Amino acid sequence: MSHAIQVRPVQSKDLDALEALEKTTFESDRLSRRSFRRWISNDHRAFLVATQNEKLVGYILIILHRGTRLARLYSIAVDSNVRGQGLGATLIRAGEQAALDASRIDMRLEVRQDNSSAIRLYEQLGYHLFGQYHDYYEDHADAFRYQKRIRQFDPSHWQRQVPWYRQSTDFTCGPASLMMAMHGLRSDVLLDRSQELQIWREATTIFMTSGHGGCHPIGLALAAHKRGFQAEVWINNNGPLFIDGVRSEKKKHVMTLVHNDFVGQAEENNISILHQDITQAELSEALKSGGIPLVLISTSQLDGRRAPHWVVVTAVDDDFFYLHDPDPTDNTQADFDCQYIPIGRSDFDRMARFGRDRLRTAVVIRKA
Repeated sequence: MSHAIQVRPVQSKDLDALEALEKTTFESDRLSRRSFRRWISNDHRAFLVATQNEKLVGYILIILHRGTRLARLYSIAVDSNVRGQGLGATLIRAGEQAALDASRIDMRLEVRQDNSSAIRLYEQLGYHLFGQYHDYYEDHADAFRYQKRIRQFDPSHWQRQVPWYRQSTDFTCGPASLMMAMHGLRSDVLLDRSQELQIWREATTIFMTSGHGGCHPIGLALAAHKRGFQAEVWINNNGPLFIDGVRSEKKKHVMTLVHNDFVGQAEENNISILHQDITQAELSEALKSGGIPLVLISTSQLDGRRAPHWVVVTAVDDDFFYLHDPDPTDNTQADFDCQYIPIGRSDFDRMARFGRDRLRTAVVIRKA
């Protein structure tokens, strides 16, 4: 690509050139002059232009959604006179860096299903298909939806590598998370469905608000202890767990019996139960000292379901906690999208509580 091409932030003086480029690039779904003017002055975007000999030859507009870690590639255009020189890829990489600088984690985009050259470029740059919109464009063409994680985990922050395991049922996130943690500490631990279901049988609360019972933190600690690991449990209340959303008094009674039995077994096996919140500092220290924490989160920030869900805390840095999630939110997600998921520290605190009583609980697994 010519060294005369430079990429810089958009300026008000670019308005005429942007409008002209838009008209020569797109036959429909064009951004209007009014839209360009609005985006130039908007704070919640990354808007970059490419120039060659002071002539505007390309732009990329990225929306930085408020209240989320998501960025969206809203529009990109390259002058026909400079196509084939790699400017599209240069603009996308510059846009990704701008989104990273704005603390965004994922980039999404839509592309016409018949735009094979653009699709090829996006896939070469690491974007993967995760959905589609029907009748998306003005001419009724469909759109593919692509996504890329632009925030990559820095391996220098690894305390240890933790394998990823996809839970095989809708209700075994706890066993899947425990298996990942145990295998991360001791490589002879099997990651298979037989053990997944066995741990669920040992650790389940039997009932939940609906469907099969989830796993109790003390039940998971006991399962780890049975397999030769040390475990400590953090729970910020003393009573039976998960019953605030259960209407049946019979179910509540059974869940209370299970809870009390787990507490009694923990006392018999000298498993530490701390009735308090586990802080970010304590989670970080657990990782640094050789432990691997399992944390119960609410899935409301992941898929809107507000269900209790176990994940593994696999690493930490100054800005993020990194999680292994055993349950992809949809079947189109690649395995790597569920590993070392970066969660901002403030987002993590909101995520790591569940229910009306704001339950916060974690299990730290260590080598015996």
